[in-house]
Amino acid sequence: MMNQSFPDFELPSTSGQIFRLSEATSGKSLVIYFYPKDNTPGCTTEGQDFRDAYPDFIKIGCEVVGISRDSIKSHEGFKSKMDFPFHLISDTDEAACKLFGVIKMKNMYGKQVRGIERSTFVFDRNGLLQREWRGVKIPGHVQEVLDFVTGLPA
Repeated sequence: MMNQSFPDFELPSTSGQIFRLSEATSGKSLVIYFYPKDNTPGCTTEGQDFRDAYPDFIKIGCEVVGISRDSIKSHEGFKSKMDFPFHLISDTDEAACKLFGVIKMKNMYGKQVRGIERSTFVFDRNGLLQREWRGVKIPGHVQEVLDFVTGLPA
């Protein structure tokens, strides 16, 4: 699906906002990162990495948002606690998760559970999907995403 548009969707976001893909990619690049759960070690580290690099993303005309199945209330607490400058989007019904194909069977403590596979997607200023990372390993990932976005045409 590279270099193709994605079906538009809208979901509730922190700060009482509604996230719409078509609006978020209108004239700017967009990074959407899917993560399993608020306030867990890996998701906290990933969010902090995006937070710390956020000014660099903004300088090149790119917005960042995080999506998980957590509630808006959970997202608001996580965002505030971690001082995230970007919005967290609530996908409790898994609409976006299904659209992006990020729900997978995972092993947790020896049990099979359905969960979000840590994944990142980059859209260009025209709303076209340009890159995806699935099964993301956190160390170095945000820098790799930033390097890729920096190389997109202005």
